[in-house]
Amino acid sequence: AQVIVNQYGGVFPREYAQVLSLPGIGPYTAGAICSIAFNQPTPAVDGNVLRVVSRLRNDPAPIDLPETKQNVTEFLAGIYPPQAGDFTQALMELGATVCGPNRKPDCEGCPCKTFCLAFLEGDPQSLPVKSPKKGRKSEDLTVFILSCDGRFALEKRPDRGLLAGLWQFPNLPGDLDTGEALTVLRAKGLHPRELFRESRKTHIFTHIQWNMKGIYLEVEAPTGGFQWMTPEEINTQAALPTAFRQFWER
Repeated sequence: AQVIVNQYGGVFPREYAQVLSLPGIGPYTAGAICSIAFNQPTPAVDGNVLRVVSRLRNDPAPIDLPETKQNVTEFLAGIYPPQAGDFTQALMELGATVCGPNRKPDCEGCPCKTFCLAFLEGDPQSLPVKSPKKGRKSEDLTVFILSCDGRFALEKRPDRGLLAGLWQFPNLPGDLDTGEALTVLRAKGLHPRELFRESRKTHIFTHIQWNMKGIYLEVEAPTGGFQWMTPEEINTQAALPTAFRQFWER
């Protein structure tokens, strides 16, 4: 309201670009306002309208892609009748009531059935489509739970990326066998004294799954460039992420 008063003298703007520039107004709302209030050929494209146009054109383009929404917007802008506001509201209502989602569309009662390509070709329920979900990537990880004189080795993760800046137990990519793991530790100047046990855990993020092998070892000296903490310090200060906390059974 303040913007309208200060910039437009208290009169609501009529141009699409001006309406779109108002705080809190996006392309859909701007299109609806200009079309319904001012009878301009400015499409208001939401999920309902995308579904209607997808079926009308029998178009398999994924509706979640920005380029599909842009294509539909341009298509509609080119076919607007003089009654722009009525056309916009008709598309909205058609998508909300007749050409609905997640159920069989009422094609027999649809006023567009004589020129709806999806209906004429017999499979309107197959549309619209969305982009296929990306498969979750799987990674193997070998995690070292190293102890020495009641302290445990921790390190911080990089400042960028997954779990950025959080504490973790030392780890390496891959599913290392015991011999490979001991070789890696010795190369870091750590001398294993006793192997306690091994365990396997899984942690699932949105786009990645960690298959983790935990190796519990006691070493002779707290070296290796790690931060060595007592159990109390780990529990109160380290804030281990869940992926690594599952190896911490204290």
